[in-house]
Amino acid sequence: MNADLSLYLVTDPALCGARGVVETVRQAVDGGVRIVQLRDKAATDAEIVDQLVDLSHAIDGRALLVVNDRLDAAIAARERGARVDGVHLGQGDASVLRAREALGPDAVIGLTANSPAHLEAVLALPFGTVDHLGVGVIRPTLTKPDHPPALGIEGFRAFAAASPLPCVAIGGVGIDDTEALREAGAAGLAVVSALCAADDPRREAAQFRRRWHAGAAPRILSIAGSDPSGGAGIQADLKSIAANGGYGMAVIAALTAQNTEGVRGVHVPPADFLRAQLEAMSDDVTLDAVKIGMLADAEVIRTVAAWLDVVRPPVVVLDPVMVATSGDRLLDPEAEGELRRLLRRAHLITPNLAELAVLAGRVPTDWPDALAAAEDLSAEVGAMVLVKGGHLPGDEAPDALIDAPRGRRQEFAGARITTRNTHGTGCSLSSALATRLANGEDAPTAVAGARAWLRESLREGEALRVGRGHGPISHFAGLWARGGLDTRPTAEEVAADWWRQISATRTAIDELPFIRALADGTLAREPFLFYLAQDALYLRDYARVLAEAARLAPTSDEQAFWANSAHGSIVGELELHAAWLTPSQGVGAATFSARPAPATTAYLDHLRSVAFGGDYEELIAAVLPCFWLYTDLGRRLHAGEFGAYARDPRHPYASWLATYADAAFEEATRRAIEFVATAAAAAEPEKRGRMLRAFEVSSAHELAFFAAPLEGHPVV
Repeated sequence: MNADLSLYLVTDPALCGARGVVETVRQAVDGGVRIVQLRDKAATDAEIVDQLVDLSHAIDGRALLVVNDRLDAAIAARERGARVDGVHLGQGDASVLRAREALGPDAVIGLTANSPAHLEAVLALPFGTVDHLGVGVIRPTLTKPDHPPALGIEGFRAFAAASPLPCVAIGGVGIDDTEALREAGAAGLAVVSALCAADDPRREAAQFRRRWHAGAAPRILSIAGSDPSGGAGIQADLKSIAANGGYGMAVIAALTAQNTEGVRGVHVPPADFLRAQLEAMSDDVTLDAVKIGMLADAEVIRTVAAWLDVVRPPVVVLDPVMVATSGDRLLDPEAEGELRRLLRRAHLITPNLAELAVLAGRVPTDWPDALAAAEDLSAEVGAMVLVKGGHLPGDEAPDALIDAPRGRRQEFAGARITTRNTHGTGCSLSSALATRLANGEDAPTAVAGARAWLRESLREGEALRVGRGHGPISHFAGLWARGGLDTRPTAEEVAADWWRQISATRTAIDELPFIRALADGTLAREPFLFYLAQDALYLRDYARVLAEAARLAPTSDEQAFWANSAHGSIVGELELHAAWLTPSQGVGAATFSARPAPATTAYLDHLRSVAFGGDYEELIAAVLPCFWLYTDLGRRLHAGEFGAYARDPRHPYASWLATYADAAFEEATRRAIEFVATAAAAAEPEKRGRMLRAFEVSSAHELAFFAAPLEGHPVV
C-alpha cells in the first residue's frame, strides 16, 4: 500500500503522561499525523487490543493505525471492529510473510532495518511483502535504550539510497531534523518524544507538517465529472487547484456533453474502470487531499467509498452535486442514500442551499434556518459543513463554516457580485478549499482565503467572453494581473541573453583601430601609454566600487569574491600598469598623475552612481563587463583571431597582451558571470531589467574607453 508516511507517531505511554495515549493521538492526528504506531512494551496482548479499539475510535479514519510487533493483537482488534491498518515488525518479531498473509494485501507492513544485512534480507522477500522500512536510530534516544549504533543523517542517506523501499527515519528525530532528513531521502519522520511529550501535540504536529511540506505543492485528486466547456467539473477543479498553489490530478467519474447553456448528455464509465483509475493514482502518488464532485449513480458512489476506506486521504472535501440549476434532482433515491453514507467519510462538505435541503430533509426558510440545518447535518455525519448562501435573495451572499462536533461556527459576510459568470463556482470553491487545507491552513483560514480568491475570479469572469450562457469564472485572473506571463529564466539563459544583447558593442570593440593596432603591433607608444594611464585612474576607483559590492553582498562567498577582486585591482593589476608608466617608482602618485579623459570620467561616474545607490544586484551587473569583455578579448587575441602576431613573444606589447589571457582572471570572470546571472534569474522582471540596463551601459562605456586613445585625446 502506498501510505503517506510523512509524519509517523510512535506512542510512548510514559511520555504521554496524565493526558494519556488516546488523547495525545487524537490531538496529534488533528495536527496532521498520518500514521500512528501503538508501542507499549509493558502492556499485555489483551491491553494492546483494548488500546487499538480505543485508538481506532479516536482516529476515526483520519490517519492509519498500526501496532508495534503484536500481530495477534492486530488480528484480535480487527475482530472487535477496530480499524487496524497493519503492523510494524522488528527483525526478531513475527514473520513479515505471516503478517502479510494474515492482514491481507491492503495492510501496511513496516519493518525495522539499519544494516546491510537487514537490507539484503528485505531484498530476498517476495515483492509486496513489506511496504516501508523504519531506519534508525538517527541519534541516541532514551525511549529505546537498547538501540543499535546511531546512523546519523549521512548514515541514513546512504541506507535510503540503497533501499528499494521507502525509508522512515526514526530514533531521536526532532523538528529541526525535518529538512535534512527529507533532503537525505526520508519518506517520512517517525517521532516519539517530540509529540508524546509536547505540551500541545496538535500544534507541534502541524509545525512538523508545515516544515516537511515547505516549498512543495500539495497533491490534490479531483474525482468528478468532466465539462468540455472548461468552467465546471474536473476542468474547473484543476484550474482551482493550480490557482491556489496545488498540483491537480483527476479521475473522471462521468463524461458530460455540456456548454455554458446547459447539459445535453451524461455518460458514466463502468465502475470497474473508475476503480482502475483510482487505484492507479493511489498506488503511485501520495495524496494530500481528495475533492469529490459529481458522482452519477449508486455504483459509482460505492466504488469511491470503498477506495476511500482503503486509502484514507488526510483531507476529503465533498461537494454534493445533487440538484440541477433548474431545481431537478440529479440522483435517484438509491444514489442519494449512498451519497449520504459517503458524507461520513468527508472532512468538509460544501452544499449549496438546494443541496443542503436534500441532505437535511427539509427546505430552510431563511439564513438562520439554513445554519441550523447545517448544524444538524454536521452533528449527524461528524464533518464540517460550509453552507453557502449564494442562492439567497438580496444583496448579500454569506457563507458559514459549521463544525458541530467541535462546537465551532464562523460566518463570512460578502456582498453579492452581479455577474452571469457563475458556472462552476461550487466546483471551484471546493477544490480551492481542498488545496488550502492540504497545504496546512486551518479550516477558517482556508475558507477565508478560498472565498477571497473566488470572489476575485468571479469579478473578472466576464472578461473571458466564453459562451452565450452562464460563463466560467476567471480562475487565474489574479495571478495574471499580479504575476504576468513572463517566465523566470535560468542563470544560463540570462548569461546567454545578456551576451547577445551587447553583440553590437562587442563587434564595435573588435573593429576599433586601437584594438586592431594593439593586436598587430602597429600601435604607437603614446596612445598605448595614454590607455594605461587612464586605466590606472579607472582601476583605483573601480576597486572602491568592488569593495562596495563586497559590503552589500548577501552571502559570505560573494563578499569574499568581490573583496578579493578589489584587492587584485589595487595590488596585482596596478603593479602591471606601473611597470610601464612608472617603472622606477612602482605604484605611487605618479602612476595616477594623468588628467582623466571624458570617457574615463563618464565610466566612473556611472559605476559610482550605481554603487552608492545601494542596490547590490544592479551594482554587480554594472561591474561585470570589465570582467567579461576583457576576458573574451584576451581569449580571442591568444587564439589568433586578430592575427598570429598577437601571440608572438617579439610583439612590442607581448608582456601586456599576456595579461589578457591570465587563467586566474578567466576563473574570476566565470564566477562573476555566475553571481550576476544567478541574481538576475532570481530577481523580479523589473529589477532584472534594471540590471540589464546597468550591464549594457557599462558595456558601452567599455567601448568608449577602448576608443579614447586614438580619438585625439592628449597623450601622457
